[in-house]
Amino acid sequence: MHRTDARDSWIFPALQPHLTEEQLAQLIERAPESIWEAIVEREWIDDKTIVALVSTHFGMRAAPLDALGAQARELLPETLARRYKVLCAESGEGWIGIATANPNDLDCERALGFATGRRVRMLLASPIVIAARTDELYRPENVVERLLENVSAKYEVESINEDLEANGMEITGDGEGERPIMRLVDYILAEGIAQRASDVHIETEEGEVAVKYRIDGVLRQVMTLPRAVGIPLVSRIKIISGLDIADRLRPQDGRARVAVNGIPVDLRISTLPASHGEKVVVRILDQRAMVLSLDKIGLRPDEQERLRALLDLREGFVLVTGPTGSGKTTTLYSVLRRVQERAVNIITVEDPVEYRIPGIVQVQVHEKAGLTFATALRSILRQDPDVVLVGEVRDRETAGIAVQAALTGHLVLSTLHTIDAASSITRLADIGVDAYKIAAALKGVIAQRLVRRLCPTCRRESTSPISGRLRHWIPGGSQLWEPVGCPDCSQTGYRGRIAVIEILTVTHEVERLIAANQPAVKITAAAREAGMRSLWDAAIGHVLSGATSLDEVIRVLDVPRDEGANGSSRDAAPRVAIREPVSREPEPRASTMVAVGGAAFELLDADTPAEEPKADGRISVLLVDDEDGLRKALRDVLEDDGFRVFDARDGAEAIEQIDRHAPDVVVLDLMLPQVDGFEVLRMLRAREATVSTRVIVLTAHGDEDSEVRVFRAGADDFLAKPFRARALSARIRALAARA
Repeated sequence: MHRTDARDSWIFPALQPHLTEEQLAQLIERAPESIWEAIVEREWIDDKTIVALVSTHFGMRAAPLDALGAQARELLPETLARRYKVLCAESGEGWIGIATANPNDLDCERALGFATGRRVRMLLASPIVIAARTDELYRPENVVERLLENVSAKYEVESINEDLEANGMEITGDGEGERPIMRLVDYILAEGIAQRASDVHIETEEGEVAVKYRIDGVLRQVMTLPRAVGIPLVSRIKIISGLDIADRLRPQDGRARVAVNGIPVDLRISTLPASHGEKVVVRILDQRAMVLSLDKIGLRPDEQERLRALLDLREGFVLVTGPTGSGKTTTLYSVLRRVQERAVNIITVEDPVEYRIPGIVQVQVHEKAGLTFATALRSILRQDPDVVLVGEVRDRETAGIAVQAALTGHLVLSTLHTIDAASSITRLADIGVDAYKIAAALKGVIAQRLVRRLCPTCRRESTSPISGRLRHWIPGGSQLWEPVGCPDCSQTGYRGRIAVIEILTVTHEVERLIAANQPAVKITAAAREAGMRSLWDAAIGHVLSGATSLDEVIRVLDVPRDEGANGSSRDAAPRVAIREPVSREPEPRASTMVAVGGAAFELLDADTPAEEPKADGRISVLLVDDEDGLRKALRDVLEDDGFRVFDARDGAEAIEQIDRHAPDVVVLDLMLPQVDGFEVLRMLRAREATVSTRVIVLTAHGDEDSEVRVFRAGADDFLAKPFRARALSARIRALAARA
């Protein structure tokens, strides 16, 4: 038996079988103060393995040290933790669990029991981990100091607004401890600006604080900090943005203006209480990164021509639509710079004013002071403007005033959050604007998304096969490109973004449909007849030109489910997983089918028969279910099985689809919005044209009473959720055969 006089010689029996004779000899000869630390330092056995070996050998429980919070710091004073080299790992009513590398230390156990007034349970932990976590828990500024020591980049960051200075305010309770947190915040913000980030996300998680940058629309985690840093870090950001550091239970929004190496940058700060602590998002508004030219945002020549035609108007309403982060503000400001060339009076009302443009009067909304979009807009119209920009149409009052201004000789520009151009018209009607006013005022709608641009330094020709469902849009022999990754693009393969836009110009036919309060799908069809290209078509154009990759387009846009006979895509359906058929190429679908959001049909010509021809001999199926995920999955499965599939998300749409396509079998969910499944069944059985339509009912209620009720309502078959897809296919074929 080898012996050593180290302070933790008691662990020797557990580790001896896993050490060589030479290693044992070195331990005895050099007599280290700690066997544990010596073995880890020489990399003979790693730290986690030692914990496992000692725990198993002596029957001790390992301490959980992944998520030490404020309670651990409160229960065990720092002086005791450092004296005995222990941490509070867990606690309960009347007891405390102590993480230690020496569970046999009775003096420690008695002292901690006396100091805390609780029973002490000794748990095994690595002395190396305990030492590291002690600083994280009690002195997070020390950890931050070590982190900043490894930072080579030097930034000078200062607050421009003197009202937001935090002189005399302490975050950690220690004036000296504030400085590392201030430097850390400066570094996070400055590095984000240097890396072209549009947003900085600071998220407090269970055991750590994650710092992420959104670069070119994609989040990247760039830093992990100790959880104890979270509160002072958030507090510092609140201070520079003028927010209440004591209020951690309510969301807050603020602004800041800082200078990084002498260059001013505007920041928008938003905080949100979450389960593990406040989340902070800092929007970086860097004037240098702002593209204010239509020629530089990635528009194709035909798109620029259509857009300039809208901007040459002297009156009317022009909307820019898209989700958050789709570049609407950039496009609007680029449009303003173009209109500004006409030497006109331009006034904007925004919340907030993101970028300051010389020569344009920009009004900041201040709701607490009573300056809302609507009130500001009323005052603006008395300032003799030629062009008015409304940051966002949020309510009926603002929309009504904007439309009225457009009808009285002003060019009004604004934004909406909608999925495509035609949907913005429906959105205005939902807000409460009369359809005839929309038709008279609206001149055009620009829907857009942003896709990442392939890095010109490292992109390469793609040799990957094109998915079957995508071959329709890619002409044979086309050369596609794919990302690689290099230092210029931070190994992502992409650098910068370009706009993918859909421009709906209001023609006489579109105006007529809007005034008649027709659905978005009919307006879209009319706009395409007049030359509008969909978002998907525009994106594919960028793919074919080599500006971006097909994978990037699929990441941003939904793959259309159906396409017209002329090769242009119809409206994009909700996002689905792209799946290849098992043993055959995908078959072309009928050109009259469209799938857009809540509607899945298009206007038929007067001489078009109600029922589509079924020359291909396939069984046609209508899926009716308001669960988008289930409906999409079922559609993929049934199409792979050779069925011709349509879908609807509510009862009213189902009736329209049945009248339009006359499906062989209807797969009907009972719990539907607007018109439920029972009402659909009743209507089918009450009409001569549909009385014999075969119906399979899907329901989450598989009890006998529900089944009886379904058959009494006129169903041909019944299937309770969850079910197997093959069983549904077999039932559909059986019903179709009987029909």
